[in-house]
Amino acid sequence: MDISIKLQQLMDQAVADCEVAGVNLLIEKDGKELYYGQAGKADIEADRPISRDTIFRLYSQTKPVTAAAAMILMERGIIDLCQPVSDFIPEYGKIKVVRGSEVVDCEIPLRIHNLLNMTSGLVYPDDNTSAGLFAGEVMAEGERRLGTDREMTTMEMAKRLASCPLAFVPGESWRYGTSADLLGAVVEAASGKRFGEFLQKEIFEPLGMDDTAFWVPEEKHDRLAAVYETVTQPDGSRHLVRYTKNHLAVPNNMQKSPSIEMGGAGLSSTLDDYMRFARMLLAGGEDRGVRILKPRTVQFMTKGRLLDCQQQAFEKWMGLEGYTYSNLMRICENPDKSCVFAQKGEYGWDGWLGAYFANFPEEKITILMGTQKVDAGTFTLTRKLRNVILGELA
Repeated sequence: MDISIKLQQLMDQAVADCEVAGVNLLIEKDGKELYYGQAGKADIEADRPISRDTIFRLYSQTKPVTAAAAMILMERGIIDLCQPVSDFIPEYGKIKVVRGSEVVDCEIPLRIHNLLNMTSGLVYPDDNTSAGLFAGEVMAEGERRLGTDREMTTMEMAKRLASCPLAFVPGESWRYGTSADLLGAVVEAASGKRFGEFLQKEIFEPLGMDDTAFWVPEEKHDRLAAVYETVTQPDGSRHLVRYTKNHLAVPNNMQKSPSIEMGGAGLSSTLDDYMRFARMLLAGGEDRGVRILKPRTVQFMTKGRLLDCQQQAFEKWMGLEGYTYSNLMRICENPDKSCVFAQKGEYGWDGWLGAYFANFPEEKITILMGTQKVDAGTFTLTRKLRNVILGELA
């Protein structure tokens, strides 16, 4: 069976099973398009199908872009990744850390490379740890102030997080959290520009990423995909319910430029726009004659690994067996340990709503997927599509 037929059947079945409302998929090899396909709706209520120019909320697929922004500043000698964060945001000069049942002074400085590798001790909100509860209070306030004349700013969020205790001493372990959001504020402080302005000038505009931003203008709003969650009935049947809440201080409606531009979650984009960014990395920092990063910088960005003590914590994440983490991306080290077809050296990341990015340097392949499903991340459909693609092409 032709690969395009297999991929289309998988996407159609996911829509029919209410796994997603809609999905699209774009594959390139050697800088040339191999496949584009789509299935389902961008907006069920409006009967609007997913299309090639559908705009998706990237959530954590924002993180590789934030890492690239840090690489630009490093390359220019503006920041040193071993510098303490307090050099740019003084509130991090006195930080606390959780030790058992106590919160104590942290004697180890928080450094920029800790943010890039998620070894900072900064965490996302949770109800089970004291660090997570403190972070939850800051995020909740950020969400309450969305849409008001008192919206929290990128720098205010960063400063507020400085008052939260770290889950561990920087470098001691690994935990997914708000590191990239703080990194966005560091980029602001180091560059003298708003985070979104820096990304626009240094990455989006040069690459022609015209549909990528922290909000969606009114004239493009009919292209923004709605968000859905799957609800299972007592009889086992499933249906999709529209989701309209904000999450991690990112506005769901994306209707205006927010005061807070989250380095870990805030961007929206299309498959074609994000392909320009992915293609730039795969080609060593340049796309269509436009250079964003030098080849050595891209090599540094995409070939790191965690220390052994950090790797042990990372490996508790199911689904990422065989991978390590560096510069806000997963990086495959041991394909034989993976639960999916994988290639050594591949890198990328996904988003809370299912947006997915993977680059395969040896094979010169990029895979991008777009969908908007609550709590998706890398989910069953993603892995099925990957396996078909790599089984045929790699």
